[in-house]
Amino acid sequence: MDELSRALDRSDMSLEDEVLHAYGHDETEDLVHPPQVVVRPRTTGQVAAVMKACHTHRVPVTPIGARTGLSGGALSVHGGVGLALDRMDRIVDIDERNLQVTVEPGVITQVLQEAVAEKGLYYPPDPASRGSCTIGGNLAENSGGPRAVKYGVTRDFVLNLEVVLPDGEVIWTGANTLKNSTGYDLTRLLVGSEGTLGVITKAVLRLVPLPRENRLLLVPFDSPYKACEAVSAVFRAGITPSAMEFMERDAIDWSLRFIGDDSLSVPDEVQAHLLVEVDGNDPDALMKDCEAILEVMEAHGAGEVLFAETAAQKDKLWLLRRKVGEAVKSNSVYKEEDTVVPRYELPRLLEGVKEIGRRYGFQSVCYGHAGDGNLHVNIVKGDLSDGAWKEEVPKAIREIFELTVSLGGTLSGEHGIGLVQRPYMDIAFSQVQLDLMRRVKEAFDPLGILNPGKVLP
Repeated sequence: MDELSRALDRSDMSLEDEVLHAYGHDETEDLVHPPQVVVRPRTTGQVAAVMKACHTHRVPVTPIGARTGLSGGALSVHGGVGLALDRMDRIVDIDERNLQVTVEPGVITQVLQEAVAEKGLYYPPDPASRGSCTIGGNLAENSGGPRAVKYGVTRDFVLNLEVVLPDGEVIWTGANTLKNSTGYDLTRLLVGSEGTLGVITKAVLRLVPLPRENRLLLVPFDSPYKACEAVSAVFRAGITPSAMEFMERDAIDWSLRFIGDDSLSVPDEVQAHLLVEVDGNDPDALMKDCEAILEVMEAHGAGEVLFAETAAQKDKLWLLRRKVGEAVKSNSVYKEEDTVVPRYELPRLLEGVKEIGRRYGFQSVCYGHAGDGNLHVNIVKGDLSDGAWKEEVPKAIREIFELTVSLGGTLSGEHGIGLVQRPYMDIAFSQVQLDLMRRVKEAFDPLGILNPGKVLP
């Protein structure tokens, strides 16, 4: 504590129970693991000083972002120092000549998107929590979001990172260039490492020109399986939407109630929707894409399609989709699994999830980024006994993951492994692969102080 006090201002440290509790939970179920002290550095130098002191005294450090995560990656399960990066929130530079931006980890994703949009530029990764999540957390989890289907995930937009290593050393991982074939790719290794290898203190991100036009369609189906079957058919028809989101009936109903919107009437026979967006600069080309998409949807049994004609209508439909997770959480204790499969296998995954739920007696609410095969499975506790919730549901989750992997998929598309998915890593990886990952961890963090208890079983 003396060394931390020398490294930071007193106002950047807290031992108060209320603050420790606030930084001791994210959006993962109802889990709470407070650190023993919260520090909120403002500079890379202060982060380095904190890490050096903790390395010397072998004190665990948990990097903490906006606490919007869904895998427990920011929970201080071994106590120690909670390293909150929310005060490092500067957009350092927007380089319009090279279509790049340099940011600190505490910048809110939507704030970044709006800042570059003012200059006619676009940062596409947009998690559902983009209005509150931060770039640091997006980097840690390799976040995706609806527009990953066309543009890619966070990792695809990272050129270079400033990183503080567990012993306090500061490095840059790459170069501010679009191509880099120089040595091992430390940049891509750090993105998605969930704060277990180093603390990201700056990121140089690639930008693209802002699309001037977009079209949004809400497509109803009387069967969620038909909706899922239509997804891969759109891509096989040669069309790449900028977003293609799936919501089954419960997800739609719960979200409508949560946001208090009664303007959208959903007929009883509708059991799922696809929310489909196309973007670009040529209105005629976008209309042709919409017409081609409609042909595919009609061939798979779609009902009457709603075209969002105004910006307000588009915002309302996107709000409906983005609020599903919060709506489920407001109804019941739940567990959210972040499965991802090749998109053609999406109907089989959904069917299997429902069958597993029937056998184990739980309700699941499914939605997600159908365009890239990413299905969020919300397992709702509802009337399940505490015993069944603790003992039987983990067995069901293992079956869901086994099914996912058997279909060519994996455990997480964008939420990460963190704390809660660690027990299932053996499903996706062999012992040889896990041992390789452990050796990577040991190379960066031989004392094991940085975000311990995460990712690796």
